[in-house]
Amino acid sequence: MSSVPPSDISGKTAPLPGQSDVPIVDVRQLVGAGREVILMHLGEAYRLRVTARDRLILTK
Repeated sequence: MSSVPPSDISGKTAPLPGQSDVPIVDVRQLVGAGREVILMHLGEAYRLRVTARDRLILTK
């Protein structure tokens, strides 16, 4: 698995090779000092959570 360096916390994004139009967002920008954030998509709420093992879980 290849590793992509995360964008810095200032919000700058770095394109993936071959995907220059796809932004990269560091999860820390979304969750801040917490471990979860609610994302809204088409009127539906989704919870993005960082686990104790630093994995991501997205639930509806």
